[in-house]
Amino acid sequence: MYKRIFDINKKLDEGMFLFGARQTGKSTLLKERFKEATYYDLLNPRLRQAFKQNPMSLWEALQDKAAGTLVIIDEIQKVPELLDVVHKLMADRGLWFILSGSSARRLKRSGANTLGGRAIPETLYPLVWPEVTDFQIDRAVQNGMIPRHYMVEDATKRLSGYVKVYLDEEIREEGEVRGLDAFERFMEVAAISDGEMLNYSNIATDCGVSAKTVKTYFQILYDTLVGFEIPAFKKEIKRRIVQAPRFYYFDVGLANYLMGRHHLRRGTDDYGHAFEHYVVQEIVAYKGYNDKGETISYWHTYDKKEVDIVIGNAAVAVEIKSTEHVENKHKKGLKAFREEHPDCRMILVSLDPITRRSGDEELIYVTDFLQMLWGGNIF
Repeated sequence: MYKRIFDINKKLDEGMFLFGARQTGKSTLLKERFKEATYYDLLNPRLRQAFKQNPMSLWEALQDKAAGTLVIIDEIQKVPELLDVVHKLMADRGLWFILSGSSARRLKRSGANTLGGRAIPETLYPLVWPEVTDFQIDRAVQNGMIPRHYMVEDATKRLSGYVKVYLDEEIREEGEVRGLDAFERFMEVAAISDGEMLNYSNIATDCGVSAKTVKTYFQILYDTLVGFEIPAFKKEIKRRIVQAPRFYYFDVGLANYLMGRHHLRRGTDDYGHAFEHYVVQEIVAYKGYNDKGETISYWHTYDKKEVDIVIGNAAVAVEIKSTEHVENKHKKGLKAFREEHPDCRMILVSLDPITRRSGDEELIYVTDFLQMLWGGNIF
């Protein structure tokens, strides 16, 4: 059992939408933190069907509860009609609600009641470094940080099952796409673009569908919380910079599985890509959990200089390299960025075990960086 750092008790105020990709641990967290809550699990087919047939039965079940009673409805996207009743119970009876799910897409498409701002959206991410007492960087880079996947030596079978459930229950069951085979092929091609700048035309060609369809597919990944974008840093001073966003799957283990990267070895390009993804994943989760107002972006110029993460308006630049021996060549992107943003804090995260300062750059061993990040010393 992992102790999650997401302070859901502190975040809760009258209502909350708790979203997160499948198997990130939403149900486990809710049952652990709110043992006395009234709980409805819409994965239960009988309960789901009963609420679909008569949403007002929720009112009948809860109308006599005292104001302030907490009610949890898991997988709310499966019966979005319940949200009208939830709104009425909150407004008229003073009940509190946590509404959890793995997708906001169906709620958006159905025009479901968003509760008039009474429920704040929050996200539960995969495991993060402070939650894992037996942390091993190579396992995190290979398996990813979904709890069930991190805990085993070889997560290949579990990842295979994860993809099948996602395709069957999130895509086919919800009728998101006409051809499941085409979408499955898209997921594999999208994995090749993981951590890279998006080019819809190239991906469409590889998938045999239109660029418009590819954009729709990416939006499905975002709405089902299986993928996210890092936008490009926009402030152009000397060098021309690329404006296209970068795409990442929400967990590096999923990207590895879809690309067939089953046995990563240090020193290889595949390991380097996965290592970068993992560190980005931790930075995104830290920002999400800590309400940091600073933006996260990346910087890439047309003359091939780049920095993996830029925090805020060039407050911090982070380059991520899986090398075990940092050399000057690894700092080229940071040095180019400093020429345009001389007051920026420059950090290079790597597997080089000696954390130190080298000129204007901080060279930080990856676990030291994670300790600094979650200690609030990066943002």
